[in-house]
Amino acid sequence: MSTRTRHLISDEDLTKTIEILEEMHPEAGCALEHRDPFELTVAVALSAQTTDVSVNKATPALFAKYPTPQALAEADQNDVMDIIRTIGLYRNKSANIIKLAQKLVSDFGGEVPCDYDSLVSLPGVGRKTANVVLAEGFGVPRIAVDTHVFRVANRIGITDEKDVTATEEELMRRLPEKLWIRTHHLLIFHGRKCCSARKPACESCGLCSICLYRTGRNAGSEE
Repeated sequence: MSTRTRHLISDEDLTKTIEILEEMHPEAGCALEHRDPFELTVAVALSAQTTDVSVNKATPALFAKYPTPQALAEADQNDVMDIIRTIGLYRNKSANIIKLAQKLVSDFGGEVPCDYDSLVSLPGVGRKTANVVLAEGFGVPRIAVDTHVFRVANRIGITDEKDVTATEEELMRRLPEKLWIRTHHLLIFHGRKCCSARKPACESCGLCSICLYRTGRNAGSEE
């Protein structure tokens, strides 16, 4: 069996990392505005490949006109496209959220289901969206791995994985379940506010003595 050196910070440094991230981003939380699991599910589905700010600008009008799955299920796609036109991929997304609402009505009594398999059966809902809905909508401990979480977790050395699913599994293995939801938000905020993809602000980051990207330390173990 082939082996590779995995570059990971220690468990002690992981604990310090979470503490420092809490100090840096005490305001970290779900940035998508919503009032219930239905609005959350639609908002997260709309947020793919666009910003939460853009979604938050469009959803008030969308939910004012279509406040329930039943209402959105009967919507005209052209009208929905007009409302969310400022969001990237609005044509596909308008079709998906209408189909999503229709499936909620036909298969789930007009309610957002609170189990993973049912959620990913909805049009436009993938692994990340399902995990966000479970965590934010129902308080189920999950770690949703988006581009920020994937980049930051692997950059720091909390994980050392090449894909989103493996990163999610490693985060769940290394972190206590009670910290899963909170760590998701902290890593997202750190990615947005400090650890950007092209030019991370290492000089002003509280993790500069721990982060493997910054220190270049080989803290790996053989697997």
